Amino acid sequence: MNKHTKVKVDVLKAALINGEWQDGSAGTFEVKNPHNGEVLHHVGRAGIDDVERAVAAARAAQSGWAALSTIERAQIMRRIHQLFLERAEPIAQMITAEIGKTITDAREEVFEYSAPSYAKSAEEILRHRGLSFPSTQERTRNKRLVMSHRPLGVVAAITPYNFPTDISSIALAHIVAAGNTVIWKPSEYAAVSCAMLGAIFKDAGLPDGVINIVQGKGDVGAALVEAKGVDGVFFTGSTATGRKIAEKCALRPHLLELGGDGPFIIMDDADIDAAVDGAINGCFYYSGQVCTSAERVLVHEKVYDEFLAKFRAKAAALKIGDPAAEDTEMGPLCNADTLTRVKNHVEDARTKGAKIEQFGPDEGLYYPATILTDVTLDMDIMREETFGPVAPIYRFSDVQEAIDIAHISGLGLIASLWTRDLATAWKVGEALPHGTVNINETSNYWDQLAPFGGAGLSGVGRELSQWFLETFTEKKLLVFDLGGETYNRRAEGGW
Repeated sequence: MNKHTKVKVDVLKAALINGEWQDGSAGTFEVKNPHNGEVLHHVGRAGIDDVERAVAAARAAQSGWAALSTIERAQIMRRIHQLFLERAEPIAQMITAEIGKTITDAREEVFEYSAPSYAKSAEEILRHRGLSFPSTQERTRNKRLVMSHRPLGVVAAITPYNFPTDISSIALAHIVAAGNTVIWKPSEYAAVSCAMLGAIFKDAGLPDGVINIVQGKGDVGAALVEAKGVDGVFFTGSTATGRKIAEKCALRPHLLELGGDGPFIIMDDADIDAAVDGAINGCFYYSGQVCTSAERVLVHEKVYDEFLAKFRAKAAALKIGDPAAEDTEMGPLCNADTLTRVKNHVEDARTKGAKIEQFGPDEGLYYPATILTDVTLDMDIMREETFGPVAPIYRFSDVQEAIDIAHISGLGLIASLWTRDLATAWKVGEALPHGTVNINETSNYWDQLAPFGGAGLSGVGRELSQWFLETFTEKKLLVFDLGGETYNRRAEGGW
């Protein structure tokens, strides 16, 4: 973190409840810099009673917030956007300090993705239209059927460390713009960068209690999911945790964006230079700690040697080091748990015969850019999400083989397919079991106004743009009988 970046004392507290920062009842927790291991701050830790108070505050504020006109809510969202842009640089610096994302990528997150989410949500609610239906049940012109949308109520938002202000902003902005209130549990690894965002809300005129924050670890998130006053849940994180949340959310709407298996398929007619650039981004962007990472690189045997040679050269040239340096391309992993999983997957591959090449430091939370060859389908790294800077490269001979491999994990978030043939792109794209298939584009590409989400073990529902509104509003049908002409309800012999 830039030494000149000051952290306000209030954002180090455990909870933002009803517009006021408050001490928590469960002590504090440390947030460390993954680059050098230094303790950045001690943040207040919320307890179960703090969660309950946050839910009560959200519940109390919801009816008044929903009663505001659509344009009033839109105007507040636009003010949040403007304030966020004004304060984005120190937030980006804090993201770099807390999670080890390079400063260039942290700036991309806050300026390109996070801040604009609030303005985009304003436009979405101004265009969130209902429907009218013709009367089809009876022989009359007396009926009018009109569908509108009502807010769900109180929503819990539990967000991850890898895009701490982006994923939270797209969720918070759309959930709140629709008239809901929120209790937000940020990742404990990015507590202060998220709290700095939380400080913007009141300054922008958001009423107290509309967005509440509770800091802490998994117990806080679990308490929030189980709270009786919560009407819906948004969660981005691991498939294992998402499964537990889904079990707790029976009869409650929930949107879960979970793990990915990132098959990155390179056909024999692909533009190899473009595919190499895409794979470098797919495998090593934010040290592979992205749900859309290229977790498995499947290369046709006819272009395998060419691809591997060019990919190896670019991986070896990556500048890996201090994420605060302007020219760094890859920094450390965020935390010890992620490092352990990456090491375990690579060691499993090694014991099963994989060849390993590594480029860059291997100390502290740094893990080298790693290439695995001679990989086999029984290796954990070919079946599970690794979430690290590792590129297992598999040689295939037939497109159906690549499609079959893409089905192995049960995950289905984003796949990447490289081919110059339109028919191949269309047929394979349809055959892959993924929510999105990027054609001749890295797996780490998404559009903020297009539906995003996974199939199978990768989640439930779609986020971004109007798809957020579909989950966190309820459709409401009003049926009017205007009177007038009489008619025979038994005309069709029904009842």
